[in-house]
Amino acid sequence: MERTGRIKRVVILGGGTAGWMAATALSRNFGERVHITLLESEEIGTVGVGEATIPTIHWFNELIGLDEPEFLRATKATFKLGIEFVDWREPGHRYFHPFGQFGAALPGVAFHHRWLKARAEGLDLPLSALSLATQAATHGRFAKPAGDARSILSTLGYAYHFDAGLYAKYLRDLSEKQGVRRIEGKLRDVERNPDTGFVAALTTERGDRLDGDLFVDCSGFRALLIGAEMGEAFEDWSHWLPCDRAVAVPCARVAATTPYTRSTARAAGWQWRIPLQHRTGNGYVYASPHISDDEAAATLMANLDGEALAEPRMLRFRAGTRRRAWRGNVVAIGLSSGFLEPLESTSIHLIQSGIAKLLTLFPDADCDPALADRFNTVFARDMDGIKDFLILHYHATSGRDDPLWRRCRTMPLPETLVEREAQYRRSGRIILDPDELFREASWLAVLDGQGFEATGYNPLADAIPQETNTAQVRGLADIIARAAPTLPSHDAALARIIGA
Repeated sequence: MERTGRIKRVVILGGGTAGWMAATALSRNFGERVHITLLESEEIGTVGVGEATIPTIHWFNELIGLDEPEFLRATKATFKLGIEFVDWREPGHRYFHPFGQFGAALPGVAFHHRWLKARAEGLDLPLSALSLATQAATHGRFAKPAGDARSILSTLGYAYHFDAGLYAKYLRDLSEKQGVRRIEGKLRDVERNPDTGFVAALTTERGDRLDGDLFVDCSGFRALLIGAEMGEAFEDWSHWLPCDRAVAVPCARVAATTPYTRSTARAAGWQWRIPLQHRTGNGYVYASPHISDDEAAATLMANLDGEALAEPRMLRFRAGTRRRAWRGNVVAIGLSSGFLEPLESTSIHLIQSGIAKLLTLFPDADCDPALADRFNTVFARDMDGIKDFLILHYHATSGRDDPLWRRCRTMPLPETLVEREAQYRRSGRIILDPDELFREASWLAVLDGQGFEATGYNPLADAIPQETNTAQVRGLADIIARAAPTLPSHDAALARIIGA
């Protein structure tokens, strides 16, 4: 028997990646039981440069029943094995944050403690030699993870690069086939219930009235419902993450696809490079007090692989969050809930993180405040963990005398990050909460890449004789070194999967 008081009508304000991801997920899960309407305007542009993802996207793809070859063709996608950081620790230095794991799962202590022990006992072997994803990326190779834990291919992880505009269009097509109704237009008025304070309806400039029980705010930085209407304040994090603008431009492809995102430190921020099937995406994320918009655009245009395919596009933003992304019957998803710059490709993850939490805590029409409180608590934890991970990249640098980087080296840090760095230095341990996004391999890659050295390791590793441990660590590096060059090139692997 169906309970009374169920939510029957969901209204999503805004399209783009966030709006259409929410529409696809909700319509896929509720079918005809919930009527979903999405209001967007062709006149209002979307940010649309979130073209790189992390492996959590596989959860969303499974949730919506996505067909991978069809998706790869429709969005001009390529595979991503991780992120290369160039000139971050210091000019001339580079390191790789791989997806997947380092080494392999061996009995006893976590593998990186085995590496730390071997290194303390004289083995001169960089961390990068113990990651198949890193070595495959270096060779321009790609393979999907193997299910057999005995295979070194089981240590791989992967995500995608794709055209964000094509992705939104792809999800829109899926959503509309599942019954989502799209209304073209701009928001004019928001009607509130005088007794509950809940949003009751949205009215468009041409007079369409959209009644709803639950409203999902995907209106981007404008945050028209959660901020302007519900009054939820924005908590500014720009004192930790000072970049507040970006200039983006696509350029022509000029070489075989590199199966990774590249982030190159610049004087006033950093530059991204994202290879797609049909073009390469580029952008310069920068702190406006340290460089003019024209200088930033000129720097970007001077550092492209190929011919620019469009005029540079400017974006403005502030790093920060809204502590209550769910208030009353309004849930903010995507940029309306907060913003963290794309340094670790987390924008789409945060959209799906909000969607996952909304599905788990989906309310009845009375929108139980306890559900909203739980949503806000766990989503805030997600944002805080990612924030600390991004700050780590900025402050742990040397060899740069630019004002931005001098400031970042000396800025006060969140206590949570200070404690984590100190614990790694002392003991090689990476202390994580169970639900944190970035796991041990990610923190290890960036801590080591940015120059942190552990002076200790888990005493459990001493239960393994020195000769045995060193031989096993070196043996895994040898297996990885032999395996990486035998994998197919990225472009050959992609062509085989999409049938080109």
